[in-house]
Amino acid sequence: MASNEQVGWIGLGSMGLAMAQNIQRFLQRDKKSQLRFWNRTASRGAPLELLGAIECESIAQLVIECDLIFISTSDDAALNAIVNQILTVKDLDGKLFVDTTTVHPNTTKQANGKLKKRNASFVAAPVFGATPAAESGTVLMAMGGPSHAIDRLAPFGKGVLAREVMIVSDQPEKATLLKTLGNFIVAGTMEIVGEAQVLAEKSDLGTDMLEKLLELNFGSLMHSSSTRMTQGVYLPEEGQSPWSNLDLGIKDVQHGISYAQNVGARLKVAEVALDNMARAKDFSDAHGGRPLDSSSGYGIIRQDSGLDFENAFVKERDARKTNCSS
Repeated sequence: MASNEQVGWIGLGSMGLAMAQNIQRFLQRDKKSQLRFWNRTASRGAPLELLGAIECESIAQLVIECDLIFISTSDDAALNAIVNQILTVKDLDGKLFVDTTTVHPNTTKQANGKLKKRNASFVAAPVFGATPAAESGTVLMAMGGPSHAIDRLAPFGKGVLAREVMIVSDQPEKATLLKTLGNFIVAGTMEIVGEAQVLAEKSDLGTDMLEKLLELNFGSLMHSSSTRMTQGVYLPEEGQSPWSNLDLGIKDVQHGISYAQNVGARLKVAEVALDNMARAKDFSDAHGGRPLDSSSGYGIIRQDSGLDFENAFVKERDARKTNCSS
């Protein structure tokens, strides 16, 4: 990056805050200018301010003051709203906008078109990984956009935000399409592992034995999907945030199904996973809106097989907490 280039960050959800902190540490380490940031809920920026980052009062102020602006928000509607606010700034010439949000490829294409008309550059840079990976800078990042823009981004990629960066295409929407396919694979994996774990439990083979097989023979994705279930990540403790929010997971799977339909294909496994995720959302609503992880379709698979939504690990964990608080 140019020594005088000012960097900004819009959006401080769990993923955005983690990545923004990594950017600020990088800027501070290299004695470059401090990160500017904006978030709808200003208090979310407190950890960034402690690191030396500077809050902006509005998106417009941030865009005016910055040359390279990252965006991390929740969904398509939120991204569109942010882009519309960006477009109110009179001069966008030469500015680079980098969107890390998981959105529909068509949304990416539209955002790119709007900013391109204003002589700004746009890169889609969605990430693969949950909040813990964002905190440790070990997500996988996909980038789509013009080569000159991706070159400007290079210092922030591998070693700062991500363990590795995949350059997908000069078309930003291809990066979000790759992310959509990745989300489908993750959702499908969780569906398969959830079904297998329930069968292992009901047949007395045991979940530990199956989990060991997944670790030794089927790779990290299968194994980590299993531990999200057996170690209770799918149903976080009361007051704890999920690794990957169920509502966002539902949105991501819907994008895959929609895109497939648009091109005359079908993701049948995604349809099964989506049904279980939607029913898990009903479970959440029936329990006071308790936040669930995107792997919580496992609880529905359990119920459909005559088991409780809560597995033994969750029951013991929650019982310990209840005993400690009484």
